[in-house]
This record gives sequence, C-alpha cells and structure tokens, in this order.
Amino acid sequence: MTAELVRGQNHPLPEARLEIRVSAGTPIVAGATLGDEHGKVHGVEWVAHPGAPTLPGLEVSKQAAADHRLAVDLDALSPSVHRVTVLLALPTGTGGPARFGAVAAPFLAVTGLDGTEVATYTVIGLQTETAVVALELYRRQGAWKVRAVGQGYAGGLAELLSDQDLPEARQLAAAIHEAVAHGLARSVAAPPPRVPDADRPRQTPAPALGPDQTHGGPGTAPQGTPPPSVGGSHGGTAPHDPSADTQPTAPMAGGPVNYTHPGRQTTAPPPPPPTAPPAQPGQPAQPVAGDATGWSMDERLYNQVWGMFEDLARTTAAYRSAVDFAESRMEQELDRVLSDPRSRISGQGDAAREAARAKHAQLVDQARAALDRDLAQLRAEADVVEPALPMAYARWDNPVWHGYRVPMEVPMAVRLGDLRLPESDGLRIPMLVRLPLERGLWIDSGRSGSGDSFADSDELRRLALDTAVALAARLLAVYPPGEFSVHVIDPAGAGATTLAPLTQSGVLAGPPAVGAAGVSDVLGRLTQRVDLVQMAVRGGAPDALPPGFDTAEQLLIVNDFPHGFDDRAVTQLRYLADEGPAVGVHLMMVADRQDAAAYGPLLDPLWRSLLRLTPTPDDHLADPWVGHAWTYEPSLVPPGSRILHQVLTQVAEARRSWNR
Repeated sequence: MTAELVRGQNHPLPEARLEIRVSAGTPIVAGATLGDEHGKVHGVEWVAHPGAPTLPGLEVSKQAAADHRLAVDLDALSPSVHRVTVLLALPTGTGGPARFGAVAAPFLAVTGLDGTEVATYTVIGLQTETAVVALELYRRQGAWKVRAVGQGYAGGLAELLSDQDLPEARQLAAAIHEAVAHGLARSVAAPPPRVPDADRPRQTPAPALGPDQTHGGPGTAPQGTPPPSVGGSHGGTAPHDPSADTQPTAPMAGGPVNYTHPGRQTTAPPPPPPTAPPAQPGQPAQPVAGDATGWSMDERLYNQVWGMFEDLARTTAAYRSAVDFAESRMEQELDRVLSDPRSRISGQGDAAREAARAKHAQLVDQARAALDRDLAQLRAEADVVEPALPMAYARWDNPVWHGYRVPMEVPMAVRLGDLRLPESDGLRIPMLVRLPLERGLWIDSGRSGSGDSFADSDELRRLALDTAVALAARLLAVYPPGEFSVHVIDPAGAGATTLAPLTQSGVLAGPPAVGAAGVSDVLGRLTQRVDLVQMAVRGGAPDALPPGFDTAEQLLIVNDFPHGFDDRAVTQLRYLADEGPAVGVHLMMVADRQDAAAYGPLLDPLWRSLLRLTPTPDDHLADPWVGHAWTYEPSLVPPGSRILHQVLTQVAEARRSWNR
C-alpha cells in the first residue's frame, strides 16, 4: 500500500534495493548526498551528481531532465553512511525557470525494483527557491526509513550543500552546473505540463480515529469520500467518519495525483462557477463559499470543508517539521562545538553556540510566518464558508436554523462538532460525516484527562447526555418525516430532565425504556428488526417484509450503560453495534467505559466499533493521514436558546401529519 507523505512524515522502507522516481515537468538536476550519523557530508566524494553520478550503493542521472530515476542499494552503502539525502535543483544559465515557484510541484515516488510504490511525496509550497532537499533516507536502530523534507534554498545548490557542512560547497555547485550545461543538449524532453498544485483538487483527508479505535485499520478513508475534494488527522483524520476501508488511488509518476475515490462516481463533477473576481498580482485569492467541485452546492461546501481540513493538517505538519528540523540542526551544531575541547575553553565556543541558537530562532520564525500566512487565509475562508453552510452542516447558533423547514431529502452529511489544532489559534473546521451513518457513536461520560478537569462525574454525565440529545435532534431535523426514528433506553430514569426536549416534543418513537424489562423489550424489537431485514436482503426479497414494517432509519440512545443490562442484553447490544448500521439501525452510547470494567475485554470490540466523542473539548481524535491529535468540540445548543424546541416542534408536527 502506497504511503502519500506530507512534509515531515516518515515511512519504513521494506527492502534495500529501491528506485526514486522524480517528475518535475521541466528539466531539473537530481542528485544525492551521503551523510554520517550526524548528517555531515565529509567531502565531494560523498555527493552523487551529474558530473560524478555513481557512488557505492547509489546512482543518479547524468544530465538535467524532466524525469529521473535514482537507484539506491542500501545494503551496498558504507557502514559509516546513515543518511541519503535526495536534492533537486534548477539548472543555471539555460534560460529555463528561475525558481521552483514558477514550475509544477516536483513529485517523487520511492518504488521497489518491480515498480511497486512504497511512498510518494509532492514538494509543494516552493516559491523563490532554486534548490530543495526533497527526501531523506535514514537509518534508525538498524532499519531504514524515508522522510519527506521539502526544505528549499533560495541560494541554490551552493547554499544547500553549505547547509550540510560541505567545505567545498560553492566549488562543487559550480562544477555540477558546468556538468549539466555540457550535457543539456541531451536532456530528456519535458512531458505535457502537469496540473499545478494550486489548481489540483484538494485531497479528502483520512478519518479521525481515537488511539483505541481501530475499526477499518489505520489507513481507512472517510465514509463516503467524494471524488476529488480534510479533518482529520492523523490522519486523520483526522480528521472524519472512519468506517470505510478504501484508499485514494496512488499517484503516477509524471502525472497529477489522482484523488478519485474508487467507490464513487467516476465522472468528474462540474467545477464551481466563477463567483469571485481574480486576485490581484501578489495578493491571495479571495475565498468564496462553495469554491470546490461538486454536483450541488451542498456537495461543493462538503468538499470545501474537507479541503480546509486538509490545508490545516498540511500547513501544521509543515510547521512542525520545520521546527523539528531547526532543533535537530541546532543540536548537531552544538554537539560539534562541544566535541572539540578547544572550543569549550575559548570564546570561539560561545560564539558558535550563539550562532547556532540564532539560526534556530531564524528558522522557527520563518516557519511561523509561513504558518501564520496560511492560517490567515484559512480563517478568511472559514469566515465566508461558515455562514453559507446548510442546516445539516451548520452550528446551532447559525441563523439558518431560524428558518428551519422539515426537509424532503436526506442531506449528504451531518455535523458532529468541530475540530482544531493547538497551532490554529481559534480556527475550527466542521467535523462532517456522511449519511447514513456507518458507525455508531459513543459519547464518553468518563474523564478524558484534558478539558474536563473542572467537572465532577455527575456533571460529565449530564454534559454527555446533553451532547447526545443535541446530536439526536440534529439527525431528526435533517431527515424527511417518517424516515428516522429515535428510541431511548434510560434504565434508572437518571436522564429524564436532560431528555425533556425529546420527550416533551413527541419526536421519540416511544417513551424512554426504564428498568430491566424496558431494556429487554427495546433491544428485542430492534434485534428482531435487524434479523428480518438481513433475511430479506440475503433471500433476495427486500420487499417481502411484514405488513406495517417500519422502514425508517432507527437510532437507539443508551444512557448509563451498563446499568440495567444483564448478559443477554449486553450480547444483543453488541449485535446491534456490529450488524445494525448495515440495515439502518444505529447506536448512540452515553457511557463511562470504566463503569463496564467488570466485563473485562469482552466489551473491547464494542468500544472499538463506535466513534468516540467527548462532551468537553478533548484531543483524542487522530488522523492516520498526518498523525495530528485533533481536539474535538461537541456541537451544543447555546445556553438559553429556544432553537432546539422550535426545531423539534416542527419535526413532531411533520411526523404527525405524515402518520395520518
């Protein structure tokens, strides 16, 4: 399975003999340097370039070309080599592009000798740079990995090689460009232009998964991912409904990345209409709501939201990678200073330490400036997109809810809350999941150890049930009348006050079930429903259901689990969690996992099958795409607002009219 890397991400290398394929759309120079355990390049004999293309275990191209294949045999490298750095540069004096910002983003693929892709990386974000460290193969604890670096240098090859402590950096850079100039007439012609990265559709991110949630594996794609379209995070998500098990198709060297979901429509959706004037030169484009591909405005907004998630994940990953690089560089420089006894007792050592710290601060400041620029653009986009969201995607304080009308069609997705990162400083991305739900939800009423320290256990249970009521009300509101039913199990009646908006409005399929008998009755009816639908579908007669059978989607809210549950009821609940979503029966658990500790590992599959949410902000969601820990915030009704009563009243009236 191909790993599509972002800046700073690494991936293990499964074999020693590899090819690194480079596609840039214009002739560029490709080379590589060998470094020791500290990354130091000891001399020109440690550099493979067009003038000296072969080293033990390494071979690069002899000329500038639009496409390159670099051969690497990690087992043939000298034992003193711990790092292989792949560098790219624009040739000088040829009349070609003067900076990477003027050409298509270089694309690299690490493959086995049979052509199977191991990892890919598109070097984006380059502007005035003329040379770039693209990839790094490095040895860690006896195993080799590849890391996406993407560190650019406006000073070209000379600055890049100097940064690797090569004494003859400038002379070698001049020799490389001279060798390229002699061989440029034999350069490989550029292929048809690739789609510039700025015009490429945003990739839908990986789903957001908690560290203990493994349903679908760490590389699952979001439920119902649209064609080209963030999350989570990460991966995710982080990004976010983590129930599907398909992957975006792997990019092909020399062509644009294909983000088409293999399970969705293969024809391209129409692009958004031009609704904003073109940006002035040097100015960022003005954000527009619905500025994404899609067949409808809802789909365009859905794709745009996930594009924002991807942008936030990518720019944060780039910032963290740059900070890590700056810290690693400073540590290496300080180690070299301290390794020389003469520098420890002279003023020269103090000067070197100050210079290392100053360079670290400069690199961090540059990374922060780039992050702040990207965050400003994302905030501007969020300010435009949030007010334009339809009800299913909107927060409860959005004015769109005051004009609520019961819908006649099921929307593409529903909002479960918001996601943010520590560096985003108030920027929140809506967490959308596709409908119908393909996983149950678990509102964790236990302590998460981050944002709920102010609340006692009783307060957390109340907040968890508040979250469940708000989510259930949203699901009821976005489905047409008669197409969604909600059942409640509250064995001890502890949630009567919090459940009042649902019970008093009359939107429930029946009063909340209490006591062991009530629990058994509701679970028995829903289990029987799952069995009947499964038999009808497997028998090829989905219409042969009993007269009066309720075909609506069913949601079961379980409060204070496992109170009131015996072993048989627990078995039925696990059955509903596993088999229910496929036949329209969904589960929403409001529970503290610790309360069910007596069951031991018996219930581990139940918790893993559910998407865990928290009633207070918590950073438990992780997207496997990037690996960020995303902070989830529930979507709650503002205190004192009557919007929930207003919406549920209309839903109940529509249900009564539909049942007449």
